[in-house]
Amino acid sequence: MLSQDSNDDTEDVSLFDAEEESTNKPRKSKIRHPVASFFHLFFRVSAIVVYLLCELLSSSFIACMVTIILLLSCDFWAVKNVTGRLMVGLRWWNHIDEDGKSHWVFESRKASSEEGEAVSEAESRMFWLGLIACPLLWVIFAFSALFSFRVKWLNAGGDQTT
Repeated sequence: MLSQDSNDDTEDVSLFDAEEESTNKPRKSKIRHPVASFFHLFFRVSAIVVYLLCELLSSSFIACMVTIILLLSCDFWAVKNVTGRLMVGLRWWNHIDEDGKSHWVFESRKASSEEGEAVSEAESRMFWLGLIACPLLWVIFAFSALFSFRVKWLNAGGDQTT
């Protein structure tokens, strides 16, 4: 009797998307918005590449930092207005109530069975992985820059012969 109860429990659970394979619906592409997915990662990865290759690309520290800030600004705009909405169904806006107080409203799309509104699992993983992994890299870069010891920065006000 104990084994029969455990069989009943396992029948309800589908492993490895067995329900999707059992239905006769044609499988669509895993990435429904390839342009949005590309730009979601493009701005982030480009800023990291510019940071890593800054000394090779330009001798101007200011030009590199301005380029990185512009790329990250484009990334913020793209995530807020385009990729967040298309890839995972996020949206947000400012609402001002009758008292004149400003309230930010955040929404996420509910999981639905309709094909047009379903969030692609591959896009969702790509969105959240990019949103979490890139800031972690920036934290690692910040600590490495903080703890790196370069003699040329200490000698900035002194003799410039070295």
